[in-house]
Amino acid sequence: MQVNDNRSGWGKAYLTGAFVLAGTSVITGRLLGQHLGTFTIQAGSLGIMLAVLLPLYGGRIIRAVSGMSRDQWAGILLQAFFGMFAFRCFLLYGLPLTSAGEAGVLLGTTPAITALLARLVLKEPLYQGAVRGILCTVAGLALIQGGGGSLSWSHAAGNLLVLGAAASEALFNLLAKNRQSLDAIRNKELHPMVQTFLVSAAAFLFSLLPAIAERPVQELAACGFREWMALVWYGLVVTAVSYALFYRGVKRCDPYVTAAFSGVAPLTSMLVAVWLLQEQLGWKQWLGGGFIMLGISLIGSRAQGKLSVIAKV
Repeated sequence: MQVNDNRSGWGKAYLTGAFVLAGTSVITGRLLGQHLGTFTIQAGSLGIMLAVLLPLYGGRIIRAVSGMSRDQWAGILLQAFFGMFAFRCFLLYGLPLTSAGEAGVLLGTTPAITALLARLVLKEPLYQGAVRGILCTVAGLALIQGGGGSLSWSHAAGNLLVLGAAASEALFNLLAKNRQSLDAIRNKELHPMVQTFLVSAAAFLFSLLPAIAERPVQELAACGFREWMALVWYGLVVTAVSYALFYRGVKRCDPYVTAAFSGVAPLTSMLVAVWLLQEQLGWKQWLGGGFIMLGISLIGSRAQGKLSVIAKV
């Protein structure tokens, strides 16, 4: 029992670190989006990460690739598409239309979406805490979306795009957890950094062709030191370190714990946006964010005790 407690404790620590770093993606994306195209940001940051990781883990990567099955490759491609490519497309297209702080709050819907998908896709039991958390999330969204009478159509579209990013992240969480469980059963688990490399390489290929249409060479040549440091941060920290910690954590925790801890990312985004970008959020946004954070806590309450089951497998 103690071993399982330690395993879960380390899993929560890994997830906390992963989502704190992931939360900085909103600020980094806002900065880079002022100078570079969406696909150039993806291809550039991932290219930097791949160039650094390949010499360090080349041997492990070659050995892992040689023994991978077809369904493992399918899992890698799906994680790359939803967890990196689609998530960043939605987020980077949505950020210019809404505030970074509000985007951070909206990403807090990820746990509620994850909980719903865990029930629908993985047939996980839906507990009272999860139901209440989902309802709190819906209430928070209603407050944020109605946060001002002057809300424009473009602002609403930006919020919807950010919600698309949250849905993509939720799908990624479930895909990664399901893939980890299957690989553990078959004793074919990938090293976290190898898995991060392969998922990133697939996402890099997804973004490479669209990036060419954005004239990336000219855009990158015009970047200053700050923009290059942001690309390095996006590639090495937000992607490499964050995803490696996530893969370590997700195999030690169930989907509801993972969903709850994913709320650390939007909280980080919101606080950093207010602190660094000096953005101002209205009382409805703060209250809506409070409802979403309460929802995150309720969704994660499964890990704190046994609650009655609303729906069973």
